[in-house]
Amino acid sequence: MTVSRKPRSLPDEQKLRLWGVGWALALTFAAAVLAAGGTLYGLVVLLDFQKIDTTAKLDAKTLFDLVKLSFGVVAGAGALVALVVAYRRQRVDEAGAHREATRLHTERFSQAVDKLGSDSPAVRLGGVHALAGLADDAPDDSLRQTCIDVLCAYLQLPFTPDPGTDPAHQEEHHRYLAFRKVRHTILRLIGDHYRRPKGTHRSWQGCDLDLTGVTIDDDMNFDGAEFSGGTVSFHGATFSRGAVSFDGATFSGGTVDFDGATFDSDVHFEGATFSGGTVYFRVATFSNGNVHFDDATFSGSDVHFHSATFSGGNVHFDEATFSGSDVSFDDARFSGSDVSFDIATFSGGTMYFDGATFSGSDVSFDIATFSGGTMYFDGATFSGSDVSFDIATFSGGTMYFDGATFSGGTMSFSGATFSGGNVSFGGATFSGSDVSFHGAEFSDGNVSLHGAMFSGGALSFDLATFSGGALSFDLATFSGSNVFFSSAAFSGGTVSFDGATGAVPQGLLAAVGTPPPAGVTLPAAWLLSAP
Repeated sequence: MTVSRKPRSLPDEQKLRLWGVGWALALTFAAAVLAAGGTLYGLVVLLDFQKIDTTAKLDAKTLFDLVKLSFGVVAGAGALVALVVAYRRQRVDEAGAHREATRLHTERFSQAVDKLGSDSPAVRLGGVHALAGLADDAPDDSLRQTCIDVLCAYLQLPFTPDPGTDPAHQEEHHRYLAFRKVRHTILRLIGDHYRRPKGTHRSWQGCDLDLTGVTIDDDMNFDGAEFSGGTVSFHGATFSRGAVSFDGATFSGGTVDFDGATFDSDVHFEGATFSGGTVYFRVATFSNGNVHFDDATFSGSDVHFHSATFSGGNVHFDEATFSGSDVSFDDARFSGSDVSFDIATFSGGTMYFDGATFSGSDVSFDIATFSGGTMYFDGATFSGSDVSFDIATFSGGTMYFDGATFSGGTMSFSGATFSGGNVSFGGATFSGSDVSFHGAEFSDGNVSLHGAMFSGGALSFDLATFSGGALSFDLATFSGSNVFFSSAAFSGGTVSFDGATGAVPQGLLAAVGTPPPAGVTLPAAWLLSAP
């Protein structure tokens, strides 16, 4: 491996800057005279000194005091000169020590890079450890970053793929395994250094990692790592084997970029904390692996899966907590991949699924709690997918499915509790899909299917309880749908079908009765059609 890059020059603030001795002494004496004069003047004012007695004679005691004062002035001047000289000597020594450290670092750097270019995997491995040690001992951040850049550049180099275990290629296979060990050692060292608290020895937090386009063919472990600054880029990277793990990692600043990356393995962010910074998975492809954000905490970071593709495996955010982050799946495509937010807590922040496509993929928010924040599924398409909010609790926040399309599958809020917040399906289209609020409790808040279109399928409110809040089907269109309110209890709140059109949904009049109970509003044309 040939590296022509040289260590960067020292920052300006680390270069030696000294005034001339004459200027330093003159300024020091001037400052001393001003300080002494100011002190004398202050004492005169404080002691209310009025006048010097010119008739007093100079006795032996006064003369002795003047002599002591003279010696004190001379001693003070000498001390100032010594202080200036000592300061200059100290700065010169520090600059010399820094130059010597930099020279030694440069020599060790050249030797380590030469080892990375060796044909021997063992020698390359030694070069990797040497560069990591150099980064730890670097005299300044610039030289540390240079060492890290070289390690990253090594990972970006192309390599010969595994020829397989065929005995005819045994030597090539063993060579491949040996060089793969070198690459995996670099990744392990990076993870170890990002686990160390920022500002401590051997910590690389705040440094940049450019791993753009790398191919990682085994496990990558960043568990417990902390990203509090700098940029970590896996842009366009390929993860072809093993698992990618950020379990327990902390993202409190900086940027982690997986845009355009390809994952053929599991991705883990279980228990991770996102309290600042940004994580990108835009246009990334996930196939044949699961994505885990279980028990993760989102309180101030942005996480983007815009236009990502999920074609295998599942996406889990079970028991995750969302209190102030933006998480975006805009225009993402889910084909055969289930998405789960079971037992998750939403108290703030925003989640976007605008324009997302779910084809044969189930979406689950079972037992989730919504007390704040906003969630958008506007324009999303669900084809043969089940969407479930069973036993979820809605006490605040807003959820939009406006303009969404459901063809086949089910939308279920069975056993859900609505005590606040808003859920809107304005203009949504249900074609052959069942919608269930079986056993749901409505005590406050609003659930709106204003202008929704129902073609086939069934709407079930069996065993639902209405004691407050509003459920609206105003201006909805029904074509061959069934509506069931069997054993529903109405003691408050409203259920409105104002302006609804189309044939009377089968089972509706039998379920609510004619006239309907208080709080239930049906179009006059439907009531007139009652037998």
